[in-house]
Amino acid sequence: MKKRFLLLVMLLTLGLIVAACGNNDDNNAADGNDNGTDTEQNGNDNASGNDEGEAGGDTDYTVAMVTDVGGVDDKSFNQSAWEGITAWGEEHGLAKGEGFDYLQSNTDADYIPNLQQLARADFDLIYGIGFKLEKGIADIAKQFPDKHFGIVDSVVDADNVVSIGFADNESSFLVGVAAALKTNTNKIGFIGGMESDIIEAFEVGFRAGAMSVNPDIDIKVQYAGGFDKADEGKLIASSMYNEDRDVIFHAAGGTGNGLFNQAKDLKKNDPDREIWAIGVDRDQHEEGKIDDHNITLTSAVKRVDNAVHEVSNMAMDGNFPGGEILKFDLKSEGVGYTTTNEDAMTQDIIDEVESWKEKIISGEIEVPSKYDGLEEYEESL
Repeated sequence: MKKRFLLLVMLLTLGLIVAACGNNDDNNAADGNDNGTDTEQNGNDNASGNDEGEAGGDTDYTVAMVTDVGGVDDKSFNQSAWEGITAWGEEHGLAKGEGFDYLQSNTDADYIPNLQQLARADFDLIYGIGFKLEKGIADIAKQFPDKHFGIVDSVVDADNVVSIGFADNESSFLVGVAAALKTNTNKIGFIGGMESDIIEAFEVGFRAGAMSVNPDIDIKVQYAGGFDKADEGKLIASSMYNEDRDVIFHAAGGTGNGLFNQAKDLKKNDPDREIWAIGVDRDQHEEGKIDDHNITLTSAVKRVDNAVHEVSNMAMDGNFPGGEILKFDLKSEGVGYTTTNEDAMTQDIIDEVESWKEKIISGEIEVPSKYDGLEEYEESL
């Protein structure tokens, strides 16, 4: 009898051990396969999220972003957004991969898989950086109604999505004024990434600002067809500079790196030549450095970093502005221009730009953002 009892106890104990081991294997398999995407194909395997329910630091709230094809180090739009998320994370004692992270998109086809991966990794707030992610954010927001999403430079009508926009036409107007004041040839240029409402606003604002100083100024516009085409940007810049256009503004993300490379090459070959590039989205002064000179005249900045930082704090505090459209303009200091290059942005140029800035803020003038509005503005000059 005792032997049978002991044998029964041993069998029950063994069964419990086997069951426990089996459950553990099942959980690991789910954890390893649930995201439905291969992180390596998207160039990033660090989007860990808060799988254990904690992000560390002084908050459990987690934030991540998906870049467009320009990449997180595009020295422009994506980089500015990542700097804002990084600043937010560090403010709350978090670290990359432990509270905040990003996934980089190498092609347009990566947008939705990247967004899905971050949502399944249990991030609380996920940003799509750039208008090209509009459809992806709209689709994934429906799949994950309990999560928060943000779209930058576009609008998605959903209760769990905040749309973040900027008055790009206003900052572009100011650098257009600076370009018209700086040019010696009265011939300037604009390089766009892809044709869209956003880039149209950059172009139109720049042209309106330049024409406000000189209605007869010659402005050439050319689009590269993408935001990751530095070689194409260099070719376009080369053509424009060869036409004696001595100031060129780009709104082209990583494509704009080609503009800076071409301007620096020309300056190296002819140090006495007056040649300038105007940056976009963040202060691109560093991109213009060459020996003891800098070819970056100014940059039309939009504080994507400040915007994502502010919205992340709002969401963390339980005040996520879902369904809202937030607009950052000159008046709210969401956009502006830089004066880092003191040798190029002389005080007389700054004074003139500031004068136009006050007119915009006060409402004395309304900067157009569309081609038809530009025509009306031109007729009023």
